[in-house]
Amino acid sequence: MILNNIHAEDLQIGINTVIESTAIIRGINGPASKVFIGDNCYIGHGVQIICNEISIGDYCKIHNNTTIHGYLPCNIGHNAWIGQFTIIDSIGGAYFGNNCGIGAHSQFWSHIKYGDTLEGCRFLSEKPLIVGNDVWFVGHCIVQPVNVADKSMALAGSTIVKDMLENHVYAGSPAIDITDKIGTQFLTVSVEDKLGRLKKIHEQFGSPKEIVLVSDEKSIKWEDKKSYFNVSNRKYTKRRSTVEIEFMKFLLPEKAKFIPY
Repeated sequence: MILNNIHAEDLQIGINTVIESTAIIRGINGPASKVFIGDNCYIGHGVQIICNEISIGDYCKIHNNTTIHGYLPCNIGHNAWIGQFTIIDSIGGAYFGNNCGIGAHSQFWSHIKYGDTLEGCRFLSEKPLIVGNDVWFVGHCIVQPVNVADKSMALAGSTIVKDMLENHVYAGSPAIDITDKIGTQFLTVSVEDKLGRLKKIHEQFGSPKEIVLVSDEKSIKWEDKKSYFNVSNRKYTKRRSTVEIEFMKFLLPEKAKFIPY
């Protein structure tokens, strides 16, 4: 399919997704082979996605002048927030889990190449960049092709050259683990506490009956048209109703994050 600013052989765009007219989505040398963009996403002005295969989940925001490029697939999970002027390189492949936050002016690289290898340059490589769930790069971060575990965090200006451990916090250039000094990004919260907190948020939203809060899957009535939000696994029954969409937008980005069953 070819639109004015989107060139793809296989194009799927979800409901309520906004792609600004100055954004460009295409493949490296012509139309992309596959472009999938979920529901309720926003792709800002000047964004360039020049990638043969790209997948973006629901409720993702990619802000102005971000560039995503590469030969291999780039996969971005649900609820991503990507700040302006970010660069994501997918020459070696790039994979981001759900609920990831990327501050403005950050760079993510999956390759290193330029030096003359005939002359003896030793630096030539392509390697996947793999980022887990709930990872936060605060801003102005530079990330090499590493493995980034769930819930890890890099403070502003970090240069990541080594793998990041789960729920550890890093800072500096090159970045070092400072978890023992400032603590983890996430604390352990019980399911009961999560449910209580979400009920208060639900009340702030107006307590619509179409939104049902539960703490286990046994409480879900799958045939029901209501939207069930399960705090035990952070999933919800996606109905695409107006109230569900408004509730999700009310939750994001900092109150709570859920992904669809």
